[in-house]
Amino acid sequence: MKKIRILFVCHGNICRSPMAEFVMKDLVARAGLQDRFDIASAATSTEEIGNPVYPPARRKLAEHGIMCEGKTARQMVRADYDRYDLLIGMDRWNLRNMTRIAGGSDPLGKIHSLMEYTDRPGEVADPWYTGDFDATWRDVSEGCQGLLQAVLGVEY
Repeated sequence: MKKIRILFVCHGNICRSPMAEFVMKDLVARAGLQDRFDIASAATSTEEIGNPVYPPARRKLAEHGIMCEGKTARQMVRADYDRYDLLIGMDRWNLRNMTRIAGGSDPLGKIHSLMEYTDRPGEVADPWYTGDFDATWRDVSEGCQGLLQAVLGVEY
């Protein structure tokens, strides 16, 4: 069975996209589906390459029993477009940069916003600027649940 490959992307890969990566990994594990998925995250920028998940993001995940030890920021590369089935960005700026990194277009329709999978499309709140990790948690959690539902085609 072919794995469903999902790459979550934000600007630095230290807050929103790793939160989405580990929330999604937790959701699929709780559903007993971890063997069906390959889930990772990356940045559009080089600013945080090699850095761990930002401490407040790590704490917010831990509050929900989700660990992210060992994750360090990496930048999205052109080959990720071919490797992943879905590339999920957190905001419009991410989506533009993801498309640029992918070669300037999205011919296979792989690039999407996480909030597309919710009842309130828009952007995932950026806690780097707001400091509001609760809002980011709500956006990421809701988006990942909707994405999993969409990918599986059923409620899980």
